[in-house]
Amino acid sequence: MVEFIKGATKRDEFPDGCHDVVFVGRSNVGKSSLLNAIYNQKIAFVGKKPGMTKMINFFDVDHKYLAVDVPGYGFANRNKSEIIAFGRMMDDYFSQKNRIRLVVMIVDSRHRPSRDDLDMIEYLRHHHLKICVVANKIDKLNQSELHASGKVLSEVLSIDNRYIFKTSTLTKRGIDELKNYIVTCVCDDSLV
Repeated sequence: MVEFIKGATKRDEFPDGCHDVVFVGRSNVGKSSLLNAIYNQKIAFVGKKPGMTKMINFFDVDHKYLAVDVPGYGFANRNKSEIIAFGRMMDDYFSQKNRIRLVVMIVDSRHRPSRDDLDMIEYLRHHHLKICVVANKIDKLNQSELHASGKVLSEVLSIDNRYIFKTSTLTKRGIDELKNYIVTCVCDDSLV
């Protein structure tokens, strides 16, 4: 059972946590749909327009860990003050690396990682966080495109194929493998 705890914008509002699984991705990459597919219930709002998430949203998953949905990055329609506030909020959260077990970085399998994706993975590595990459929307690719996509992601993001999960929220392909990996990262202290 997944329950919404709260949305927060600054450190003193964050709920206590030591087993967070954080979901990041560009606006419009399908992050909300992926969250809903992983937890098999509607926990995240799927909007028609990108950039609707403005807070860091915390969800309790079976009293075992917190699933954390952060605002999408790379959305151009934010004004300068919103971008500054967004950066401060993200720094407040990600600087608490002891609470974070895993960052699930979602990318669109149909496209080469963007400059924003590269900046994000560099930012996460700067904070020494465990990362896996989810190549989402694979239902839109044929087999050879899917293979090529995985190779490009591995090379461009400098990540081992073992930590790349190929998913489709439409067909549910790859969702169970990703869920199992998340649970392993939450439960196994040796992986942290």
